[in-house]
Amino acid sequence: MTEKYLIKNVSILGQDTADILIDAGKIVQIGTALTADDAQIIEAQGLIALPGLVDLHTHLREPGQEDSETVESGTQAAALGGYTAVFAMANSQPVADTAGVVEQVYELGKKAGWAQVYPVGAVTIGLQGERLSAIGAMADSRAQVRVFSDDGMCVWDPALMRRALEYVKTFDGVIAQHAQEPRLTEGAQMNEGKVSAELGLAGWPAVAEESIIARDVLLAEHVNSRVHICHLSTRGAVEIVRWAKSRGVQVTAEATPHHLLLTEELVRSYDPVYKVNPPLRTEEDVMALRQAVADGTIDIIGTDHAPHPIESKDCEWACAANGMTGLEQALSIVQKTLVDTGLIGWERVAEIMSFRPAHIGRAVEQGRPIAVGEPAHIVLYDPQATRVINPAEQATRGKNNPYRGLELPGAVRATFFAGHPTVLDGALATPRVQPAEGNSL
Repeated sequence: MTEKYLIKNVSILGQDTADILIDAGKIVQIGTALTADDAQIIEAQGLIALPGLVDLHTHLREPGQEDSETVESGTQAAALGGYTAVFAMANSQPVADTAGVVEQVYELGKKAGWAQVYPVGAVTIGLQGERLSAIGAMADSRAQVRVFSDDGMCVWDPALMRRALEYVKTFDGVIAQHAQEPRLTEGAQMNEGKVSAELGLAGWPAVAEESIIARDVLLAEHVNSRVHICHLSTRGAVEIVRWAKSRGVQVTAEATPHHLLLTEELVRSYDPVYKVNPPLRTEEDVMALRQAVADGTIDIIGTDHAPHPIESKDCEWACAANGMTGLEQALSIVQKTLVDTGLIGWERVAEIMSFRPAHIGRAVEQGRPIAVGEPAHIVLYDPQATRVINPAEQATRGKNNPYRGLELPGAVRATFFAGHPTVLDGALATPRVQPAEGNSL
């Protein structure tokens, strides 16, 4: 049965109000006072229509860590956050370093049907930083991997990083680097600075991030390949990326929602929910990141959604795992830190949370404009709503949410994945039955 929906009176990208008619997975008409007798009407007065969000940095944990998250639960959380596509990081168990594992993740995403899943391949075997993984086989697999990352670990060997950059260049891939010089962060527990000194916790210095970024942009320039900087977190890192872009280096960068909002001062509570890698930084760093998103130095928002089982966080600070969840609140954090502060408008939100991440990941079916003939990947968002965050009410299995108890602006009211509503009235609806072959519409 063909699905047909008529979205009425919605503000497209926060601009003009119009109606959007969806039929058979595509946008077939945009206008005013549209009618369609056989369509389900979605009244969207006061809502903003954005293109389906794309997260270049999600940890879905499956296979092997299903106590933390599954592809099913993680993509349900994605849909509730307005996402129609996520890139699943490689640090599963087994690591996604072969064609077999990335194809497994790809098929799990298709079967779940809540969002499109693009597997990220590991750069090195087992994330060990010693030998390159089966990059070519993953690129040629059914998953057609184009993003490779050892995220959670840094590709610290410069010769190995150079070879990886040269390899992915042959098929227009990209290396997404977790910038952390390991020798400078041994035993690190939080951002290095005044607060770490007061608390007596080993510091994670900004230079450990910045030195790797400086090295890698120079390597990318040398071999004329693409490098993407994961979860950029310091003012100095912003300046390096800005300098590299001025030279024409093919570098892109992301900031996480938590690094746009939270600071190292929260570590004074010793609550492990605030333990993350890279660590929460200073207020000065937070302000620099916000400005860098506004001026385009930082290209995208990547959630770094990192769910953990309760026992990995409900313990002493030193023993706790790094990571935070955030798929279901990312758009609200962007509204709070960037839109409501006047730094960007909703058109820029579409750029940093949909168009650009899809382009960086070469996800040609995603990050599409809201226009006639385009796939109907659409999120309907209420910027006037408010909500208090309760991790127990979320779809993700990981309850390690740093925003718990906070009142945040905005709420996703509906998510359309290829014309099918995965979220309606702010709640999960039904998954989309995907085609038998491929991720195409």
